Amino acid sequence: MIIIDKLLEERATQGQPIRVGMIGSGAMGAGIALQVATSIPGMQVAAIAARNVDQAIASHHQAGRSDVTVCDREGDLVDAIRRDRPAVVVDPTMLAQAEGLDAIVEVTGTIEYALPAVLAAMEAGKHVCMMNAELDGTIGPLLKVKADKAGVVYTNVDGDQPGVTMNLYRFVRGIGVKPVVCGNMKGLYDPYRNPTTQKGFAERWKQNVNMVTSFADGTKIAFEQAITANGTGMRVAKRGMYGPELPPGTAVTEAADYFVDKVDLDGPGIVDYVVGGVPGHGVFVLGTSEHPTHRHYLELYKIGEGPLYCFYTPYHLCYFEVPNTVARAVLLRDAALAPLGPPCVEVVAAAKRDLSAGEVLDGLGGYMTYGLCENADVTAREDLLPIGVSIGCTLKRDVAKDDVLTQADVEVPPGRLIDRLRLEQRQHFGLDATV
Repeated sequence: MIIIDKLLEERATQGQPIRVGMIGSGAMGAGIALQVATSIPGMQVAAIAARNVDQAIASHHQAGRSDVTVCDREGDLVDAIRRDRPAVVVDPTMLAQAEGLDAIVEVTGTIEYALPAVLAAMEAGKHVCMMNAELDGTIGPLLKVKADKAGVVYTNVDGDQPGVTMNLYRFVRGIGVKPVVCGNMKGLYDPYRNPTTQKGFAERWKQNVNMVTSFADGTKIAFEQAITANGTGMRVAKRGMYGPELPPGTAVTEAADYFVDKVDLDGPGIVDYVVGGVPGHGVFVLGTSEHPTHRHYLELYKIGEGPLYCFYTPYHLCYFEVPNTVARAVLLRDAALAPLGPPCVEVVAAAKRDLSAGEVLDGLGGYMTYGLCENADVTAREDLLPIGVSIGCTLKRDVAKDDVLTQADVEVPPGRLIDRLRLEQRQHFGLDATV
């Protein structure tokens, strides 16, 4: 990114690299470690926390670091960081609290495992970069409050769709065009996909099968668009969004025609998505302008005739771009994307199949539920169950396929941190119901 590259070169020249602690060593975590080691001067992935120690060691090795130290005590971890020896720990809170790290990148996609470490990192004065849409979309507004109180940056990441969308949103707004739709592009949407149907794809691309399932069943895009809404003040026009399927070969710019009668040009705007079309992946922003000169030149420059103009980024490069976020946070105290205030949109749980009383919900990208975007005031008023809270809950009654679950439908496991923080979020923002 412009400016950041020069600042990183200065840190490299000064021998003062940004030192990063990373929680998670799956496909994306390994990719971030590789990207930093091979392409980002002035930055180091100093330590990785993971439940699978061998996987974390392999991530360091893939990045060209062979002298890995596995640390069981915080003192050993701090010593390894000081000596520039790549470290691995099992306990992510130990990583979050360790001296010598400037920022934490959370990339597990978990809720209860990640949450204590995120809180500990902020309390220890470390910036937090979230490649964990699931956690951010469930409790991000409160985590932003806590980050502000601690004086650190809390941010989603470049490369993932929300961060890429926000970069485009800021560009569109910066040229004097009002963003009214923040959109995502998907190649497939089928809410009934499950780990069995997605097993082959996951194995081919060396991905976690539950994560891949959450891509296909719409849960991931729901979290991505909820995060985007929370960072822009936008809402959804309907539960689950519209998600029109574009005919094969149709350019994403045609989305302007679809949404023109579905969005209030004077309102806060909406988040949504399209399926299919060209280029088939990336993000788009639909904007509007009332100024006749702007409209004249937008048409001249082939952006369209209005009233909606389509701007798009035809890719999102996930781990390749994440180091930009770390540098923005540490060097410029700039968040790629963070909640503006109270939640605007949340992700609620709907049944993939008929569910029976006594069953335990299996979580994101599983066999039992999929996620849908809903406006936060509706979630509160109807006491709907956020899918990020649903994991491990026991059903108290039967639920029909495609019904959205409520808090009253389930018994939550005792003693969970996420439940305590959801209550705190409700109280902090004055939400009306138990959400």
